[in-house]
Amino acid sequence: MTTSSGGEPAERTKAAVLEDVAGLAGVSAMTVSRVLNAPEKVRPETRARVLAAVQELGYRPNFAARSLVTGRSGVLGVVSFDTTLYGPASTLYAIERAAREHDYLVNIASLEAMTRRSIAEGVDRLRQQSVDGVIVIVPHESAADGLRDLPPDLPVVDVGGGERLSVPAVAVDHHAGAVRATRHLLELGHETVHHLSGPANWIDANNRMQGWRHALRGREIPPPLAGDWSANSGYEQGKRLSRDPSVTAVFVANDPMALGLMRAFREAGRRVPEDVSVVGYDDVPEAAHFWPPLTTVRQNFATLGRQAFQLLLNRMVGHDTSERRTVEPELVVRESTSRR
Repeated sequence: MTTSSGGEPAERTKAAVLEDVAGLAGVSAMTVSRVLNAPEKVRPETRARVLAAVQELGYRPNFAARSLVTGRSGVLGVVSFDTTLYGPASTLYAIERAAREHDYLVNIASLEAMTRRSIAEGVDRLRQQSVDGVIVIVPHESAADGLRDLPPDLPVVDVGGGERLSVPAVAVDHHAGAVRATRHLLELGHETVHHLSGPANWIDANNRMQGWRHALRGREIPPPLAGDWSANSGYEQGKRLSRDPSVTAVFVANDPMALGLMRAFREAGRRVPEDVSVVGYDDVPEAAHFWPPLTTVRQNFATLGRQAFQLLLNRMVGHDTSERRTVEPELVVRESTSRR
């Protein structure tokens, strides 16, 4: 028996059960179960009351028992590639958070390569773990091909996989983000804007390049340079751009490359923003602490994760839809851009 420091028996802490949550929330046990398993069927105010009771009591559902009752495992699968990159890592975190808020666990299949075969193998690994559905985060042209091979009875949602998909999808509007970034530089008086893009076959990189081109219609469009998302590639390409005195504005496809590019310009004696204005993309947590603080395009990953989870939930409850949702990015203006 556990004893207190004074030698008296300590009261044993009892784990909360479903009925405890129901009592605290003032609802039936069936309503609590419905909130945990099919929240879209419960009124928002009731759902909020039940979830508050769950949090207050520290209730943890018995997944094995829930599986027997609902026919679901309570586990979702996520297929992702290179979670060391800020975008995929932030998307994955947002999905995990949204799933956790609805009492789902998340299993991850991390891909070493973005190919049709690797995507199919990743999904198959998750199916062997009895997941209820799968979210695919593969922002690459191969995603459309890989998703064609998936079993038709498996609920699947894509994040950022392009326009050619027949499954529900959610993506940031990177075209619009790039337009905002480029127009910001043009409005500051720059005659044109150079572009350092991400790797070929990355859908996000291509959409940002298309947005840049769209904003420059009717103006000179300089040949774009390509990086690999790393600060080092931004530095190497920045050394090339720094030799051209006509370069006064650069839109960079992500923040780490913008960091490398600004170092290259600084080493060449080109000041940012006095001589060259620079805009990045992503708004990584360190962007506000670059020198100078970086003007960039912020993605709302929390919304992206919630939308992806909701689309998958809709599929799991039988809504047969190929709905596509977009999340609008936001331009964050800091000190790396100035009027020409």
